[in-house]
Amino acid sequence: MTAELKRTSQGQTLVLTLSSPEHRNALGPEIYTEGIEALSLAEGSPDIRTVVIVGEGSLFSAGGNLQRLQANRQQPASHQAESIEALHNWIDAIRAFPKPVIAAVEGAAAGAGFSLALACDFIVAADNAVFVMAYSNIALSPDGGASWSLTRALPRQLVTELLMCGERITAQRLHDLGLVNRVTPPGAALSEALLLAAGLNERAPNALSSIKTLINEAGHATLTEQLARERDHFVENLHHANAGIGISAFLNRTRPRSE
Repeated sequence: MTAELKRTSQGQTLVLTLSSPEHRNALGPEIYTEGIEALSLAEGSPDIRTVVIVGEGSLFSAGGNLQRLQANRQQPASHQAESIEALHNWIDAIRAFPKPVIAAVEGAAAGAGFSLALACDFIVAADNAVFVMAYSNIALSPDGGASWSLTRALPRQLVTELLMCGERITAQRLHDLGLVNRVTPPGAALSEALLLAAGLNERAPNALSSIKTLINEAGHATLTEQLARERDHFVENLHHANAGIGISAFLNRTRPRSE
């Protein structure tokens, strides 16, 4: 069977399911293309306010398909470069997507599967989930933005250990380090991710979009630049209809219903 990215909806949440069970939900070009297309459609749909990415069955993703990678060694280097560019375009699309994206992780998130989870805005993981940057185990270096994401979140020595030693790290330890938002019993990651998404869906989408943009920009901005961006987003959101709804609801002690 060909790897695919299944799409379903749960209320205002789009659920994208990595599906390649015979290859442990390994990632590949088909999934990258479908992922970018799904986010493009979701961005333009007012009916979708959040996205959850989950793996089919009892694991998230084993990362790259090793049989495909072995075959690619017989191809020109440009062939593999194009494949990685496709993955990176999807990672970029997730980061730039103006709505919250949540990874729901059961079982293993390995290699590019771990990178994919790191690209999301939230990670919900079962307490028996394991994460591993397995690249060095097969004499490869990371892709999918792993070195970028980890270096911005963790001390250099720990990033070096994760990437060079290729050892498993538990969901609980990543939670303690601040990389996993919520830890659940086994089998409950998706349901907990959907609960998180439902709470986000009740908040003003324009405000969440501004917050995501500000977070993305903060890493390479000076304080002066970031203060100016915060000012501009704040003023824009204050004059959005949702601010009127939210402030009035707070003052009247009622529940706001954003547009």
